[in-house]
Amino acid sequence: MPLFIIAHFGHHVVGAMLNPLMPLIRDELSLNYTQAGVVISAFSITSGIAQLPAGWLADRFGARLMVLISVSGVAVAGLLVGLSQTYLQLIAGLVLVAILGGGYHPSSATAISTIIPPERRGRALGLHLIGGSSSFWVVPLLAAPVAAASGTWRTPYVSFTVPVIILGIALYILMGRQSHITVRLPEPAIKNVPPSPDRIHWVTLAPFIIMTVATGTFAQSVAAYYSLYMVDHYGLSAPTAASLTAISPMVGAFAAPLGGYLADRYGSKRVMVVTSLVAGPLLFTLGNMPTIVLFVVLLLLMGFVNMTRMPTSESYIVNNIPAHRRSSILGIYFFAGAEVSGLLTPLMGRVIDTRGFSTAFTIASSTIAAVAVICSLILWRFGKSSGTQVQD
Repeated sequence: MPLFIIAHFGHHVVGAMLNPLMPLIRDELSLNYTQAGVVISAFSITSGIAQLPAGWLADRFGARLMVLISVSGVAVAGLLVGLSQTYLQLIAGLVLVAILGGGYHPSSATAISTIIPPERRGRALGLHLIGGSSSFWVVPLLAAPVAAASGTWRTPYVSFTVPVIILGIALYILMGRQSHITVRLPEPAIKNVPPSPDRIHWVTLAPFIIMTVATGTFAQSVAAYYSLYMVDHYGLSAPTAASLTAISPMVGAFAAPLGGYLADRYGSKRVMVVTSLVAGPLLFTLGNMPTIVLFVVLLLLMGFVNMTRMPTSESYIVNNIPAHRRSSILGIYFFAGAEVSGLLTPLMGRVIDTRGFSTAFTIASSTIAAVAVICSLILWRFGKSSGTQVQD
């Protein structure tokens, strides 16, 4: 587990700088909100597409190779992002980052679920998310002053990626010494682990995935503009806004393990339903705060909701998928999340350009609420009649 936590941190270093540094990128390249959304979407959409073949490759070749590519390979591409000089070069660099990073999540979640019993998978996946969530608050806090001191957003990309390249190589060597994560594993890989389901019960899995994807993607499509919102609406400086974007993922250090524990203790479906039903009203309120202080408070709450959602979703999915198909199905799940978010982000940018931030927050929050209610009713109706192998 410690190796995967470290790998998760390194995997997200490049992506964690994009949103916080967007005000500086926007100003230097003279972008409007829609164009800024296209930059983020180029990364998100490509990342989603890359999940599909990467999930299949992870089932065949295991986690070790995927970690090397998704940490060191991503860092090399991130270095190219830092060296880019034009709008198109920036997009091309981010597309390469997304392609190389596509295999990490399907392979890591599958490897963890293979060596951890089902009753503890939620907590294990939650601990794993500490690495990713930490990257999204540690990196902005470091990148903001570096960018401010150097006068350009490129400096953090260049200076942070070289150590990550070395980190990925080191993790590859260390994982080679642990045979249970070097190659693809049969199940069970440890004793006393119940067999996985022999088939997928889509009548309950599909609405669950739709609910968690809608909750995450509509929230992310607005969250992509948090730093710009704080600069343009509250009048903060770009470095200050970049630092404040660390607040929401910062709570992941305890929210992700807690979410995993709650999923193990009370059932993933129950936790996911509550999380989605809360997310809509919370996001609406977040977009209508009169002061930056109240906005920051709600950023903390939104971070808690999102970080609770993630291990809950992964735990439910891996527990209800045959072992030999986990990486492939998780690839589809991460593909859906990245694709929807990637398509929504520039659309939200267009809404902000034409109608303002409040309208964008209202659209996103209303959609989350509607999908949560519909999918919750479907899960309640069919959850008890879809077969005895479905795990909560």
